[in-house]
Amino acid sequence: MRTRRRWSAADVPDRTGTTAVVTGASSGIGLHLAQELARHGAHVVLAVRDPDRGVAAAARIQSRVPSAQLTVRRLDLSRLASVRAGAEELRDRFPRIHLLVNNAGVMWTDRARTPDGHELQFATNHLGHFALTGLLLDSLRAAPGARVVTISSYLHRLGRIDFRDLHGERRYSRYRAYNQSKLANLMFALELHHRLAESGAELASLAAHPGLTATGLGRDFPAPVRRLGSPLAPLFLQPAAAGMLPGLRAGRTRARAPRRSGRRPRGPAPPLGGVRAPHRRTPPAVRQPSRAVAGPFIPARRRRARRACDRHGRPWSARRRT
Repeated sequence: MRTRRRWSAADVPDRTGTTAVVTGASSGIGLHLAQELARHGAHVVLAVRDPDRGVAAAARIQSRVPSAQLTVRRLDLSRLASVRAGAEELRDRFPRIHLLVNNAGVMWTDRARTPDGHELQFATNHLGHFALTGLLLDSLRAAPGARVVTISSYLHRLGRIDFRDLHGERRYSRYRAYNQSKLANLMFALELHHRLAESGAELASLAAHPGLTATGLGRDFPAPVRRLGSPLAPLFLQPAAAGMLPGLRAGRTRARAPRRSGRRPRGPAPPLGGVRAPHRRTPPAVRQPSRAVAGPFIPARRRRARRACDRHGRPWSARRRT
């Protein structure tokens, strides 16, 4: 019986002559993504909040991939002014961007507000990437076969977009805020694909989730969670080098519409790597969007969400809140 070979990083085609921007590339999944893209010939931009950590990450990649072409750029996704400045630098330096990986994020942080007045997790995980993608659209559309890959999370299934309290002003739960931001990531990836398809653009939007992966996100966990979780982590978490595979595959997978079923949305079938423990690890595979995402794409709800976005303006053009 013929068995299907598992997809791996070795299946990535030669990316010589292309430019890839990876947010959060100083550690974890982003670092490994940047390393593999550089290994296959891409000029990789490490878009990071801390330039010193970015330079250290670049040196680490260079030691493993001597031929790597790397650029470090400062980008604080929690501050829209930083996103605008970073995007302007990228547009000036790279007229064509072939791959944008929206990877950076924070998880389960204490209640905090950004200088723009947004809840920290929603701002960093979703709004910053939303704005960055919009600001780089011209460079992305100028590159043939370009992709926007947004890294979501399996926890999006527990998320709910609370339009009446997006920023947790009435009540705040670090867990609900994270789930909401990851659901917003996936909704954004689908809506972007809808709009690109409607405009006839070659640019495609896809999404991926890494499964249970050991990354630096645990630094913001409450102390009791860290104490209880540390001994159990090796039993459930896979290394970041494995967790980056779904995002890496999404960067070369053709977006396609899922089967039409009831009120399921039309859009890309995101390569969602399943939740994989080390003892039963599975390769990344293309999945249908979950029902947690389908609801907001019911036509009436979609129109309502679009009106809300138009009313509040787009982050990349909005002025700083006072």
